[in-house]
Amino acid sequence: MGKLTDLLQLAQERGQALGLPYAGALTPTEASQVWQLAPGAKLVDVRTRAELDWVGRIPDAVEIEWNQYPGGTPNLNFLPQLKRQVDREAVVLFLCRSGARSDQAARAATAAGYNACYNVLEGFEGDKDANEQRNKVGGWRQAGLPWYQS
Repeated sequence: MGKLTDLLQLAQERGQALGLPYAGALTPTEASQVWQLAPGAKLVDVRTRAELDWVGRIPDAVEIEWNQYPGGTPNLNFLPQLKRQVDREAVVLFLCRSGARSDQAARAATAAGYNACYNVLEGFEGDKDANEQRNKVGGWRQAGLPWYQS
């Protein structure tokens, strides 16, 4: 349990340094380790159905859109869907394409009473490189973590 404690402490320290209103922030590799080590932990992928279908999915992740496709309108059922699928006491790791929507989801879930929300920094695809392309600088896929193409 020492490794899990160390990872969560690192995430909390990072979150405090960033001024986050939720438990903390993890790199993709750290998030994968926490997901495996923390009993009942859930990885919640908040990307759109289109992103999941066209870009790739993470095995066993809970999929709840933060914004809906097409149009990018907010998913007004996000919190009810989260409450149906994820226990409030669970460690919840939120992931999107690059870490922005997952930050918003972690904020909303924390405000709704979830106590252990973490943002996965870099997201699934990471930041854009010098050529404005993703999947080369950071992210879940670039870290070599499990995923599959739909």
